[in-house]
Amino acid sequence: MTVRTTRLPSGLSVVSDAMPDFKTAAIGVWIDAGARNETPEINGVAHLLEHMAFKGTERRSARAIAEEIEAVGGHLNAYTSREQTAYYARILSGDMALGLDILADILQHSTFAEDELERERQVVIQEIGQADDTPDDIIFDFLQEQAYPGQPIGRPILGTEALVSAMGRDQLQGFMARHYQAPRMVVAAAGGIDHDEVVALVENAFGALPARPGEAREAARYVGGEHRDTRDLEQVHVALAFAGLPFLDPDFHALQVYSTLMGGGMSSRLFQEVREKRGLAYSIFSFASSYMDSGLFTIYAGTGENDVAELMPVIAGEMQAATGDLAEAEIARARAQLKAGLLMSMESPSSRAEQLARQMLIFGRPLPLDEIIARVDAVSLADVERVAARILRGGQPTLAALGPIGRLEAYERIAARFA
Repeated sequence: MTVRTTRLPSGLSVVSDAMPDFKTAAIGVWIDAGARNETPEINGVAHLLEHMAFKGTERRSARAIAEEIEAVGGHLNAYTSREQTAYYARILSGDMALGLDILADILQHSTFAEDELERERQVVIQEIGQADDTPDDIIFDFLQEQAYPGQPIGRPILGTEALVSAMGRDQLQGFMARHYQAPRMVVAAAGGIDHDEVVALVENAFGALPARPGEAREAARYVGGEHRDTRDLEQVHVALAFAGLPFLDPDFHALQVYSTLMGGGMSSRLFQEVREKRGLAYSIFSFASSYMDSGLFTIYAGTGENDVAELMPVIAGEMQAATGDLAEAEIARARAQLKAGLLMSMESPSSRAEQLARQMLIFGRPLPLDEIIARVDAVSLADVERVAARILRGGQPTLAALGPIGRLEAYERIAARFA
């Protein structure tokens, strides 16, 4: 890899990874602001703003934005998470200037026309309804809200129908003015690109960005508890979470190894015990999600109404066992999975650009691939067993259950199994 970084006088960072044999490129802008930066009254504004950025600027209509990028075979997209918002383009290398010009235009000169805003509010409301109709999607919103009640980090990224319906142009412009600041933004590019050319284009295109620092976020406070929702469904959807670790925690990589061996593939402990041995669930997996100051370790399972009573004792047994009976072979297997996933992602310019941008926002620098692999390789059996015990000691669990949940045992009994 040939990773280079430049910080402009405004505070805007530019990071790139040249892949000389590629004829295509990925270019994007990542902003250190998302749903965690919202107040209760405007929950969902970061996501609505992401939609509206493509709906017209001072010199381009919404149709012109779509036609210009597709006229050269490229495409634009965006996403909103709890801590970040991203806008990016996938293009041919020779069209880098056009891609950057469109991104700079929508992030600095969007007009938020009222007719477009009214249409897009309805689109987002439909998206909220679709999420609510998707049990294995909405359950994670329930889980997040219960893990962090009454906090920005616990609120849904999409917001609510009532809040989105009431959102106006002033809220969108206000959020952008407060949080889309050069010092908290990163332009990342990967593929058939030249770093100096990208820097020159960025300097020319992003001159209108405010240079002042953004506002601080409210600190996350993990609480836990339960959310149960009885619905007439074929399956019981269960999500169980524990307080996890922030990105900068020394045990971050050990937690990733632990999560992988517990529920990261077909050879994982939960998959083998719950699905292969007992047939209690078609789908079961675990994952560790981190934030700047907090995190969650989560297990999800889709199970039958008659099997849900047996499911929790089995999960608890596997988590308790992982604090003291792990084998070197499964640690090695989990490390190999993590390294392979990382190396495979390096073959995609889009993945490279996203990884670089996230590393700049989280760590303040791009992390060399060899450094990441060394950190994964350094995770020992003792490290994983220590993290397994640390997760269980992190406070009461968070439970979200959706479907025919009558046979799911009481929360107090479930929590006691993990004590």
